[in-house]
Amino acid sequence: MSAPLDEKTRALVVATVPALKAHGLAITEEMYKRLLSHPEIRDLFNLSHQRDLEQPKALALAVLAYAEHINDLGKLGGMVERIAEKHVGLNILPEHYPFVADALIGAIKHVLGDAATPEIIDAWGKAYWFLADVLIGREKQIYDEHEHAPGGWKGWREFTVRARHKETPFITSFDLVPVDGKPLFHHKAGQYLSFKLDIPGHGSQRRNYSISSAPGADHYRITVKRHDQGVVSTWLHDSVQVGDILQAANPAGDFFLDEASHAPVVLLAAGVGLTPLISMIEDLVATHSGRKIHYVLGADTVDLAAFVPFVTSLATAGKLTAEFFFAKGNVPAGNLPGQPVAQSNVASSGWLHRTLSHLTGSKRTIPEAVSSAGITVHSGHITQDWLRKNLDHAATYYICGPDSFMRDMIETLRNEQLSGSQIRYEIFGSASDPALVI
Repeated sequence: MSAPLDEKTRALVVATVPALKAHGLAITEEMYKRLLSHPEIRDLFNLSHQRDLEQPKALALAVLAYAEHINDLGKLGGMVERIAEKHVGLNILPEHYPFVADALIGAIKHVLGDAATPEIIDAWGKAYWFLADVLIGREKQIYDEHEHAPGGWKGWREFTVRARHKETPFITSFDLVPVDGKPLFHHKAGQYLSFKLDIPGHGSQRRNYSISSAPGADHYRITVKRHDQGVVSTWLHDSVQVGDILQAANPAGDFFLDEASHAPVVLLAAGVGLTPLISMIEDLVATHSGRKIHYVLGADTVDLAAFVPFVTSLATAGKLTAEFFFAKGNVPAGNLPGQPVAQSNVASSGWLHRTLSHLTGSKRTIPEAVSSAGITVHSGHITQDWLRKNLDHAATYYICGPDSFMRDMIETLRNEQLSGSQIRYEIFGSASDPALVI
């Protein structure tokens, strides 16, 4: 472990905050250009996040946050844990850190020019290695915990695709079982798997996918939305079949269900952000936790809403309450608020799909919501105003979806004075929104 940073080093790093605000993205773009020139490092990254600048933006925000809080690093505990878990999922090792150091320091010199004095460069070198040592230490702890836990492993493990399930026209689930036939690591509901994939014409690729199955099952299930421009998602949908083998790292992630709590649970999802929350629902139901569960999903259309029959069956059985928001289309006419649909129809697995099919493409002016048997279906988006009006101050909120959605939900909950421990969220990809970095 590095010695604590001295006052002069910390002061010099703080002095670079204005430059980082002005040139942070240019520095991280240059850093990645240098870093990815090394094939052994390039293969560790999801290169799609480079094309849309998501990863450079996220790193720029993280570097800025580190500089701004270097005198009170306790505030960065969540960010450090998130990075460590992500590194473990990608099998980042201590020998990779010098490459990052050289690329970062070189980028600072290149972008800031004469303003990057020897003193500034020396301070940032010390600051980098202090944080690197923290991460390396924490990552070793996680690697060791995984390797020695029942069913755990280190590095990459081969999994066979046992089954495929078409959840919607655009979303498919894959059940994965270990090739070696040995037990599975008992993941925490909400965690993800990291994959090392070799895709014809695109070479080695890295991706993270949330586990959508309950802990303790004999398989891991991942649920993937097809993106037309997505190299990996398209390949998974079009090419990966039952019997194919994928390589995955041990489950990782700092977003998971707090099983020790007895507080009510509100699960807020948008789009395919539902995947880790489905794992949480399965876990809560399987363990008979007795906790109040409220599931809220927002999607553009029914075709982008997976697991609707599953959630409907649980709501019908009284195990949870659910609300579905669909932005494109309206709630079907004939089911006015206060006129619940017949219970026998709700119980059938096809009822909600038949009802929701009217949502897409409807131009009629009709009611904004219909309710029945623990389910409410809305026309529109999950809004901050809706969240404020329906807030449960005793609940723990688990949030996953696009950055803008999470920012709105988190901002609302913070403004309503919920504690940090009541607001938990997962970031798909890199944290490129300032509100989600810390």
